[in-house]
Amino acid sequence: MNNKPTLIKYSDTDSNTIAHYYDYAVAITKIKEILLKKFGHDFKLFSSEEGIEEVFNTIEQILEKKETDVEVVASIYDTVGTFNISYTDGEGFSVTPSLANNIFYFSNYEVAIVRIPIYQSHSDYIQEFVFARDQELLLDFLNYILEKQRNYMLDGINVLTDTEDGIERSKEQITNQIKREDILLEEDVKTDIYRSIDEFFHKSGTFFKKYNIPYRRGILLYGSPGNGKTTLVKSIAGSVSAPVVYWQITEYTTSYSIKEVFSTVTKIAPMILIIEDIDSMPDHARSVFLNTLDGATSKEGVFLIGTTNYPEKIDPALINRAGRFDRAYEIKQPDDTLRSEYLRKKGLTQFLDEVMLDHLTTQTKGLSIAQLNELYMSVALQWHYEQQIDVDKIVKDLQENQRRTIRQDWETEEYAGRMGF
Repeated sequence: MNNKPTLIKYSDTDSNTIAHYYDYAVAITKIKEILLKKFGHDFKLFSSEEGIEEVFNTIEQILEKKETDVEVVASIYDTVGTFNISYTDGEGFSVTPSLANNIFYFSNYEVAIVRIPIYQSHSDYIQEFVFARDQELLLDFLNYILEKQRNYMLDGINVLTDTEDGIERSKEQITNQIKREDILLEEDVKTDIYRSIDEFFHKSGTFFKKYNIPYRRGILLYGSPGNGKTTLVKSIAGSVSAPVVYWQITEYTTSYSIKEVFSTVTKIAPMILIIEDIDSMPDHARSVFLNTLDGATSKEGVFLIGTTNYPEKIDPALINRAGRFDRAYEIKQPDDTLRSEYLRKKGLTQFLDEVMLDHLTTQTKGLSIAQLNELYMSVALQWHYEQQIDVDKIVKDLQENQRRTIRQDWETEEYAGRMGF
């Protein structure tokens, strides 16, 4: 590589002549000096065009778990916070080193990484910098971070939400594992879905390689609300040994966030990417989303699950072209057999005899799984307080509520005009 001259050198300037956008060179110089003093050799400065958000997300988890992989060498500014206070449900408050304004050093790879707060007259922002002894050690470090990230992501469902300020990352623990046998679906649909899931993650997709099938898959789950699409997704998420990412698209979803999401998931593949309410993809981002799905590398090792309550709103281009969504499954309202099975599993036999249970199964035609769950709650409450059950009235009330929901009609003559406070 040819040595090229540097047009602006910090050592040749002072505060009167230095370019304003180059002010952060003061911090860079101080960081290089302390690294040289502490470790006895120079560090090369690296930058990333795509950013290194995922690296800092992983560092944050290393700090939370109090692992010894990383050392805080020093802070940068004495008037900027160096610790972060956070609160976690069930665990309370905790204090960890702030991701900004601290120098994090990984001795196994001789890599230092830092987020420097940069203050300028027109805006303030955070800039990431990486210092490494050499390129090979840096690449080893990045691969180590990816492996760490993937292992951390196995613990719960990782949520990416598009916000006005970019992608917000959080994690939800699976506290109540939903067993596959508890999922109420037509048996052939259920078998087909779980079989494709199992083969996808069995020995990193050996089935796909054996039969020369592209190692990517997409399924679309559609149907009216309350019939178990989310429950099915949660069951899938909790039954595979692979990272699960739930992407919440919003009105703030953009071409940039789409690229960031798929860049994240392909790095940790094989994995599952869940997109609920996929019909809400904003119009301005739709073409980028479709083009991303078409990309061979953007979905390599990704099992994509999309859901919608309104299949009529789905862009036909999503399911009418190979490589986007390969199969669409309707999650139907439960038939007589499934309703009877569900009511028995819920435990209605402790309140009703077989004759009444069969009657209830017939009467509840057209109700969703969610409404059957509410039916059980109503039956249990009435029995608890009255030691008797008016099944027909409970079913009638639920059916009337369903009709009003569909019509969006909540007023009656008795209560019209009395909804205010």
